Amino acid sequence: MSQWIGWLRRLDRTVPTAMVSVLASEGSAPRGAGTRMLVTAQGQEGTIGGGQLEYRAVDQARAILDHPPGTWRVQDYPLGPLLGQCCGGRVRVLVEHLDVDALDWLHDAEPGRMLATRFSEDALERRVFDRETATRQSARGDKPEVGARIVEPVGERPRPVYLFGAGHVGQAIARHMTGLPLQLAWFDTRSEQAHIDGVTVVPEEEIAYCVAEAPADAAMLILTHDHPLDYHLTLAALGRDPLAFVGLIGSSTKIARFRSRLAADGIPPEALERLTAPIGVPGVSGKEPDVIAIAVCAQLLQLRGL
Repeated sequence: MSQWIGWLRRLDRTVPTAMVSVLASEGSAPRGAGTRMLVTAQGQEGTIGGGQLEYRAVDQARAILDHPPGTWRVQDYPLGPLLGQCCGGRVRVLVEHLDVDALDWLHDAEPGRMLATRFSEDALERRVFDRETATRQSARGDKPEVGARIVEPVGERPRPVYLFGAGHVGQAIARHMTGLPLQLAWFDTRSEQAHIDGVTVVPEEEIAYCVAEAPADAAMLILTHDHPLDYHLTLAALGRDPLAFVGLIGSSTKIARFRSRLAADGIPPEALERLTAPIGVPGVSGKEPDVIAIAVCAQLLQLRGL
């Protein structure tokens, strides 16, 4: 996530350069918030995921080079309707013509610190702080306007977390992920859950595509309202290339039945070993949604040391 800081420090300040920043992503998106790339008239450094999303973002970046340094735009990309990608993902990007005279903040930009960006009329003002609380951005709703301020970690790419289920526990997990180095992609099959900020409603017959499209470093949490759907998702998760984490909520009886069925359906023993069930740090008791959520978030944070 902090690689772009090095790019800016090595920037040829005689060449007009634009920067594309992913402010937020939801659903099945190629890259998460904090991903950046630099674009010049002749080339680019970095990627926000390739494909049509990147193609259009590069076009926007080169167009903004015709405007004065400091000029910025925020652009939304609904990946399904606009770009033909699955799972209804959305990406919000910031495109700016870099002002090379406004990069003094780079001297203080080190992993572990926080970067605050304020949106001004004709510029972006950045400052680095030791103590700031990250602001969770959404890929939906109102775009940042003049006067808005966002805060993000300087370093460490957030781990993608694919959360299936927007019930009480799912909502608690999403709530407690705020400010952690985790990038949420949140799915449910029920249309009545569409009002929850951050949830992408996916038809049940298509939801396995979300599992298939998850990057290898993703953590997958399966806790839907429906046991057959939980099984369908678990089978898909263990049947693909290994993920960083596959976690399933449930009682000991449910988990034992699932393991038996998975083996019967051809999931090999080494893949079954990758299933964490039940989810949550061992030893944390309590079935309250917030207790489970905190135990799960702590378990995901442990992946950073692996």
